[in-house]
Amino acid sequence: MRRESVIPETQVAVVGAGPVGLTLAARLAQHGIRVTLLEQAPRHLGEGSRALCMQRETIEIWARIGIGERVAKRGVQWRIGRTYYGTRELFSVELPGTSADHFPPFVNISQTEVEELLLDRCRALGVDLRWGHRLEGLTDDGASVRLELATNAGPGELIARYVVGTDGAHSTVRDLLGVGFPGHTHDDHFLICDIRARLPFPNERRFFFDPPWNPGRQVLIHPQPDDTWRIDWQIAPDTDIDAERADGRLDRRIRAVVGPTTDYDLAWMTVYRFHQRLADAFRQGNAFLAGDAAHLYAPFGARGLNSGAADAENLAWKLAWVLSGEASETLLDTYAAERRPAAEENLAVTDATMRFMAPRGRWQQLWRNLTLRGSTRFAALRRRVNSGRLAEPFSYGASPIVEAGPEDSSLPRHGAVAPDVQLSDGSRLKDRFGSSFVVLLAAAPPAVAAVSRDAAWPLPAEVVADVGLTRIYGPAGPRAWIVRPDGHLASSLPLTDSTPEAQLVRLAEMVGRAAGRGRGSAPG
Repeated sequence: MRRESVIPETQVAVVGAGPVGLTLAARLAQHGIRVTLLEQAPRHLGEGSRALCMQRETIEIWARIGIGERVAKRGVQWRIGRTYYGTRELFSVELPGTSADHFPPFVNISQTEVEELLLDRCRALGVDLRWGHRLEGLTDDGASVRLELATNAGPGELIARYVVGTDGAHSTVRDLLGVGFPGHTHDDHFLICDIRARLPFPNERRFFFDPPWNPGRQVLIHPQPDDTWRIDWQIAPDTDIDAERADGRLDRRIRAVVGPTTDYDLAWMTVYRFHQRLADAFRQGNAFLAGDAAHLYAPFGARGLNSGAADAENLAWKLAWVLSGEASETLLDTYAAERRPAAEENLAVTDATMRFMAPRGRWQQLWRNLTLRGSTRFAALRRRVNSGRLAEPFSYGASPIVEAGPEDSSLPRHGAVAPDVQLSDGSRLKDRFGSSFVVLLAAAPPAVAAVSRDAAWPLPAEVVADVGLTRIYGPAGPRAWIVRPDGHLASSLPLTDSTPEAQLVRLAEMVGRAAGRGRGSAPG
């Protein structure tokens, strides 16, 4: 077949311009990588809220891209989640956080709005974005990947060093690779509506088990900007929503939530079935999977988009380091080694939630109902009520490029997201993350700090030696920490009385190991 159009060669092809693909493309471009983003839709087709609950660590990733502040300012910042049985409140949960945190624990904003912000940044960063390009074939010869494409102008092809499938639950990349996607689909359906209305609890999430206006099933209510509300009803599989809309039952559903006299507009409506699936492999040769192409979770707990953004951030710096020659190909194996266990944990958590929300079988149903009834009287049973455990950043403590951490519980854990602190100049520590490794020197002797700052590191690294680090990173005495470009702690060591030059050799080795180099070499 004659090729009528050939897209110029690129270093990384990202297939799918959803929030994960856009995040990955933007971060790759910031690392100086030539990236082409392919999307089969003819333009951005944002619809409804879809994913809407954005985790603090996801907003930090977007802050590195340049949209985090806008997301946080635009979104609804909520800290209280209330859970009800019928109309009785069982308990409320206040999300952890302090006034010193730069971003709140969660912000509600529609996926559509975030995608528009990410699109603007991708354009500004020089991402080669190709609308109306549908992937039809993929050939990996070991040195590069050839993508066969269908476009309005005819067939085309793109040759890339690596390809990443961020093309969602029905991923063409995954199918062309022949990667299995085992799991299951929940029987019950969920009706999801975006409603514009003024309600008296604008900064709370509310979850109802067995309310009188949806007997035997659940309802979840989330606030959004501009007096918009996301309402999720668990419904029977045979529910006819078109018939409900025509005969007024849908209006009665909505009015049971917003009130009999409250004015409202129906902005968007859809019906979902929720899936629990995990790809058999996250990497195959020069191809990778991320986001919904790699894993699907029930949405209760906000683990879908947030996990996908973490996939993108994890993979971006590793591809960049390998493509720039700073690390070997083996570093790319750690993407699956770190992100697949994160997906397995998310599946376990959401499976437990869905077993409680939609129990299968008579005995599970009986136990769940007894737990709910008893929870109105006994605190021990209330603790067993599962309305969704909110997402938390995954720790890479078991990763082959993360070293065993200190046993002192007063210190941060290796593999975890590095805690933020305010530095003495008023800036945030997390503002230093994202473009290179960062070496933190907490309560370090002046000579060690001076030598470290003047060193020519074997990998891109920035040294931060600041009194503001002491409380979090140095309560057990002087200590050096290595922070990866994705903001996770890779290793640390106490600063002893040995010479600054000897300390520097050890720090250089630590940076090298964090990039998968094995033993590093000392800076010159």
